[in-house]
Amino acid sequence: MTVKSILEKKGRDVISAMPNATLSEVIAMLARHRIGALVICDEAHAILGILSERDVVRMLSAQGQKALDMPVSEVMTKKVETCQEKHTVNQVMEIMTQKRFRHMPVERDGKLEGIISIGDVVKARIEQVEREADEIRNYIASA
Repeated sequence: MTVKSILEKKGRDVISAMPNATLSEVIAMLARHRIGALVICDEAHAILGILSERDVVRMLSAQGQKALDMPVSEVMTKKVETCQEKHTVNQVMEIMTQKRFRHMPVERDGKLEGIISIGDVVKARIEQVEREADEIRNYIASA
């Protein structure tokens, strides 16, 4: 199972923001869309960074209320791990687990194509294991 198959099921819509948006504006977007992270892109949809709930908490802890007026470009994680549609669920799960993050943008030709979460990856992996178990049961029953 690949990232492409996950995106085909869940869709390719991604909530993103421009780097000059304030942290306050981006927090409102996270709340409104009930998501844990959003991708920061330029006008051409090139990925510049990612802002997660962890980034928000870290900056509020360090800067207090004045952080809310900061541009998201100063708060976001700039070194973004991305994947491509061809990556397998196991590859992405391993990266997310080792590097301890829950959201990974999907990139194609330097542009944002989608985003997957650890929940998406775990769900896909469970479906894969269940499908394999069904195939084994069917094989045994037909033998």
